[in-house]
Amino acid sequence: MVSKLHAIGMTSNMAYTAGVVSIGLSFASWATSERAESAGTDRADRWGIFVGMWAPTFFALGNGLALREVHGKDLS
Repeated sequence: MVSKLHAIGMTSNMAYTAGVVSIGLSFASWATSERAESAGTDRADRWGIFVGMWAPTFFALGNGLALREVHGKDLS
């Protein structure tokens, strides 16, 4: 997966940026869901957690891409 992402031009900085953006989106989706839906805070919390789970994935991909950039190969 990291090789394919690297091949299409994705860098570790892009993945790290996506992780930070997903944290902001997590908060925004929680706040929007809480105000816009009548389902209450339970659904808002679920939306925030769902989007918040993307951040660790992007950070992990960023680490893999950083290793690829430094060493020039996958370390698997």
